[in-house]
Amino acid sequence: MPIVFEENLGNDTSIALWKIEETAQELETQLQLKAHELNFLRSLVGEKRNLQWLATRVLLRKMLNTDNYIDVRSDENGKPYLKSKSHHISLSHSYNYAAVIISKSKKVGIDIEIIKPKIEKIAFKFLSDTEYKNIDTQNTIAYLYVCWCAKEALYKLNGLRETSFKNHIFLHPFTFKNHGSFDATIIKDLQKDNFTVYYKQINDYMLGYVLAGN
Repeated sequence: MPIVFEENLGNDTSIALWKIEETAQELETQLQLKAHELNFLRSLVGEKRNLQWLATRVLLRKMLNTDNYIDVRSDENGKPYLKSKSHHISLSHSYNYAAVIISKSKKVGIDIEIIKPKIEKIAFKFLSDTEYKNIDTQNTIAYLYVCWCAKEALYKLNGLRETSFKNHIFLHPFTFKNHGSFDATIIKDLQKDNFTVYYKQINDYMLGYVLAGN
């Protein structure tokens, strides 16, 4: 399991990205899956989804540096959490990559996406009018994936299904580079929360992540 990117974000937060090269059977042997997890795994359609689900769990266990069983559950909004540990976690996967962020003290969110031109066709669905006008026309596709990954990571951190990418999550203007950061705001139910989003392009993938109170 080659980790292609790993970074500590402060004393108690870390992030890792790994390229999936194992078979599903090889990944499964590294986990102690319970009946409900095996049932969910068997319900997934397609080998790729099985690999991605297994890969995030194996990577999570390696980041926690344990061979013991890790009980990953989902709350009523579908947000993953560790039942027996106080860590905050966020998981993501896209094609051949899995990504995980863990923090002992802060809510977190992460997203990874393979970069494809088709995102241009749906940009108006997840960008506000102001954000749409600020698109970097010199790096349109990559810029849009930064925006998508940022909003997805913020959505995961927020943890509420009814949060709208277009109407509740707002990205401040930024200049695209291969990696960087910029400010963002979630405005919902008369509450305004500010965040800093971090992003990094790794080959044909875009990675975005965020920490609460950062």
